[in-house]
Amino acid sequence: MKAFTAAAIQLAPVPGPLTSESIAANVARCVDFTRRCVEATGAELVVLPESATTGFTPDCSPGELWDLVSDLPGGIIAPLQGVARDLGVIVCVGTYERGPERGIVYNSSALIDRDGQVLGVYRKTHPFCSEIITGGGWVTPGDTVTVCDTDLGRIGMIICFDGDYPELSRIQAVQGAEVICRPSALLRSADIWELTSRARAYDNHVYVVGANAVGVDPAGVLYFGNSHIVTPIAQIVAKAATHEGWISARLDPATALASLTPGSNIGQAFDHLRDRNLDLIRNHRDDLERPARTSFPHA
Repeated sequence: MKAFTAAAIQLAPVPGPLTSESIAANVARCVDFTRRCVEATGAELVVLPESATTGFTPDCSPGELWDLVSDLPGGIIAPLQGVARDLGVIVCVGTYERGPERGIVYNSSALIDRDGQVLGVYRKTHPFCSEIITGGGWVTPGDTVTVCDTDLGRIGMIICFDGDYPELSRIQAVQGAEVICRPSALLRSADIWELTSRARAYDNHVYVVGANAVGVDPAGVLYFGNSHIVTPIAQIVAKAATHEGWISARLDPATALASLTPGSNIGQAFDHLRDRNLDLIRNHRDDLERPARTSFPHA
């Protein structure tokens, strides 16, 4: 990984029902914010929110959503491929993706390289309980991990609720991810949003760039923003408020693990990846794979 500036953009969906026109308007706003952000910050990696092309809750059936979106790569993100190429930057954007049959829709993120080519697509493996199609929602889960080689370093992707599951980020770190992009439309609380990004960064000694939605989606749901950039020792080095805009920070591998805690003169000696007890993991592989649920009553 080389030193570079990363940015997280938070913006609101256009108001009203989801249509092809509103999607085009959302994408145009993503392009505009990306241009202005790069001009202001010099960012080489720009992360946009989850479902930035539509808003998170589409307020329509899975079949109707399938009709409105596209494959990846495909027309829905073509303008963002164009702005990545024009600016010579890497862009991570969240968008719904058309699956192989009408009604199969993935909650995906695409990593677009400096030449406008899509380096990789990640499909959310842990849709939220109200979002997943088996719970009456609209999203079919993905089943793969995506880590991409770029000239900045190895970049992985998780989406929103994925950040609650340490195994996914750990797999990416073991596969060499140095930065994890987390496009989100997180609703629960700013504390949970911050906690999970900091934990996944610290667990795996990776940078996490979290871009969270703001504004109101087509179903009238309100989002709180608070996008952030977290270092491998869990320090938040940039944090947004609740309005549209962006944040940026310098990601530098030379200083990522230079101190035990932020600002300390004590060096970092341990390594969460190197120091894993692999024998313990092997001995309890069945437990890791066994279905389970909390013993506490819940909704």
